[in-house]
Amino acid sequence: MADEELQDLDGGGGGKPSAPPSGKNPLLTVLVLINTVAMLGVAFFQYQMHQKISTEPSVQDVVSAEMKKLDDSEAKEETGEAVEEDGILFPLEGFTANLAQGDGPRRFVRLTAVLKFSKQSNEEEFKARKPQIRDTIISTLNSKRPEDLLKLEGKNFLKEELKSAINSFLVDGHIIDIFYVGFQIN
Repeated sequence: MADEELQDLDGGGGGKPSAPPSGKNPLLTVLVLINTVAMLGVAFFQYQMHQKISTEPSVQDVVSAEMKKLDDSEAKEETGEAVEEDGILFPLEGFTANLAQGDGPRRFVRLTAVLKFSKQSNEEEFKARKPQIRDTIISTLNSKRPEDLLKLEGKNFLKEELKSAINSFLVDGHIIDIFYVGFQIN
């Protein structure tokens, strides 16, 4: 009886040995194929991206091209020195204006200036707008503190501020520069 039970466990009765399992699962084969196709797709897109990036110029290429353009344009210039633009000089009478209250006593500024207008400017417009120009200069000076105007940077900033303020209402031409003939803070 024990022999019969042993035969039943081995796979049946007739003494035939049982076949080993095949080991091929169709689901596993499909997953391996899908994984392989996905990996090939990723590799293809990485290769394409690498080709695209390698054709774009690098930062060094761009900088060297810009430097070459700059060198070519400098070679075309005759001297490379700054060229002063010619213009019409328009002297203004002296100004005396109070400065904004800073620390300490009230202070004022005395300013004499010459405006340099562009050549295409109309001198009649300067004369007609002289009160407006003077008002703009006095209003700007009234907003400044003595500490703002004592340094060279402050005086240069005042020039730029006055130029932009006056140029905003001029029609025929513009101010190229402002020259301080006298500048005194008391």
